[in-house]
Amino acid sequence: MPFSLEFEFDVVVVGGGHAGIEASLACARMGCRTALLTMSADTVGMMSCNPAIGGIAKGQIVREIDALGGEMGKLIDATAIQFRMLNKTKGPAMHSPRAQADKKHYQTLAKDTVERQANLTLRQELVENLLLEKACSATGPGRKVMGVICRGDTLYRAKMVILTTGTFLKALMHTGEAKTVGGRAGDASSESLGESLLASGIELARFKTGTPCRINGRTIDFSQLEIQPGDDQPVPFSFSTRKIERPQLPCHITYTNQQVHDLIRANLHRAPMYSGQIRCQGPRYCPSIEDKVVRFADKDRHQVFLEPEGRNTQEYYCNGISTSLPKDVQQKMLQHIPGLEKAEILRWGYAVEYDFAQPTQLHLTLESKAIENLFFAGQLNGTTGYEEAAAQGLVAGVNAARKVQGKSSFVIERGAAYIGVMIDDLVTKGVDEPYRMFTSRAEYRLQLRHDNADRRLTPLGREMGLVGEETWSQLQKKEYAIGQMRSLLTSQRSEGNTLEQILRRHDVNWNHLATIAQERLGISLDCEGEIASQVEIEIKYQGYIGRQAEQVIKFQKLESKTIPLRFDFEKITQLRKEAREKLTRVRPSNVGQAGRISGISPADIAVLLLYLK
Repeated sequence: MPFSLEFEFDVVVVGGGHAGIEASLACARMGCRTALLTMSADTVGMMSCNPAIGGIAKGQIVREIDALGGEMGKLIDATAIQFRMLNKTKGPAMHSPRAQADKKHYQTLAKDTVERQANLTLRQELVENLLLEKACSATGPGRKVMGVICRGDTLYRAKMVILTTGTFLKALMHTGEAKTVGGRAGDASSESLGESLLASGIELARFKTGTPCRINGRTIDFSQLEIQPGDDQPVPFSFSTRKIERPQLPCHITYTNQQVHDLIRANLHRAPMYSGQIRCQGPRYCPSIEDKVVRFADKDRHQVFLEPEGRNTQEYYCNGISTSLPKDVQQKMLQHIPGLEKAEILRWGYAVEYDFAQPTQLHLTLESKAIENLFFAGQLNGTTGYEEAAAQGLVAGVNAARKVQGKSSFVIERGAAYIGVMIDDLVTKGVDEPYRMFTSRAEYRLQLRHDNADRRLTPLGREMGLVGEETWSQLQKKEYAIGQMRSLLTSQRSEGNTLEQILRRHDVNWNHLATIAQERLGISLDCEGEIASQVEIEIKYQGYIGRQAEQVIKFQKLESKTIPLRFDFEKITQLRKEAREKLTRVRPSNVGQAGRISGISPADIAVLLLYLK
């Protein structure tokens, strides 16, 4: 059928959130003519929920995005108002960077970055349908995406399409009994695109997420609150950022109490999650205050972090009391919280329920198994968080661009990055609640630290064409300096022991070692802090890191045992029926992935290996 207006691109990305930004930038920087289509050009890069980047395991993901050539780390370094390294009292594998963002500054810088990018067209459009045609791929007959159709009879033809629609598919917001169509306060919902996906054979389900009220800082009594300053020496997210020198803003802490909990219990019948108004699952690891009061009835208080949303606003985000309770209950709740008794609410808290696509329908490249050349990334895959979304967008973007160029797939293994852990979890196990990354999900987390993300992944980013000469040269100099320092420590001795052996002692740190080297041997160990840190960690944790490296090698052996695309699991009669059904549904690409499918036993894997041999 003829359209009133047609455009043609290599890649079309649908959705201007954190996944869409990374996906579109990656495609454009890899040389593809790319269009980023979004319902509102004003909300590109908007932080719908908390004004922060990073956190436990999430900080590692942001540094991995940066190491691969993504943008999120640079954006937060340029716009953050506070930096904190979490878990500093624990081992290095648990250290996680987090930063409060100037919300509007982050958003405008993200939009400007997209607008300035060569090969990338940003356009305000409402995508309503996919343009599909029949196709025959390696997995058999199916369909192939050829572009997207927008409201107003406009067609965008594309070789690849990446969907990053966030919480906007058939989205419905709840504040008490009141319901409003939309995926974010003030924004609309995408209704037709979800119908198009269903009609195309994509399985959709519903999830719920939520956000707390925001308040006017002028009406907060800070004298009753506990101050939470930033770190004296902030650690940047991007390896290209040498130092953070601008002043930081403090956050503050207060607590709920029994009066607040009694008020919530008395109004649970008006809370959408408890009245039956919302029936879908929300994020277990980021519960609403209603959930906290019910699930942790023995606790007499819950922490509330008051986080400034920027340098040029009085708006504060009330982290810890996400809620969909009615407005009058939200108002009364604040009146019982120390320091917030007279607080004025600027924005009410609300819950959003939305459609997502079960990620077991995807390959590890994030391409759909049902529709060729169609990729999914972000909250559409059942995840929660800006960081998880951005990482998926980057991986989807790289794979879409490489497929346009006729190149091989880009897959990050579990042993190489938190990003690899996340995507493997999603594609192999699926989700029954919004997925959030934690350090506990990574088997090899001592190797997957935030501080060595560049050493692990920048060579991959370089290979993909996303890492420039300056960044690559910087890494080469860093590796050389680390090698030189390691050689020095193994060659110099004091009282019969090498400096490396002395550093292994639990009561010796780098500063102590430097003093020993200077006073006893006249040798200076002066070097950049990150060089000293890398050398110290590698030496002190050498045994643990070595054992994990051996585990990764064993893991890679199973990952290297590929399973043919058209392998018929139903013919292996020795497999249990449940195993045959799950293997057929997920269609793992290798034996390692097959073994991580929920319900697949070691005995099933032994049978599968026998047949593959």
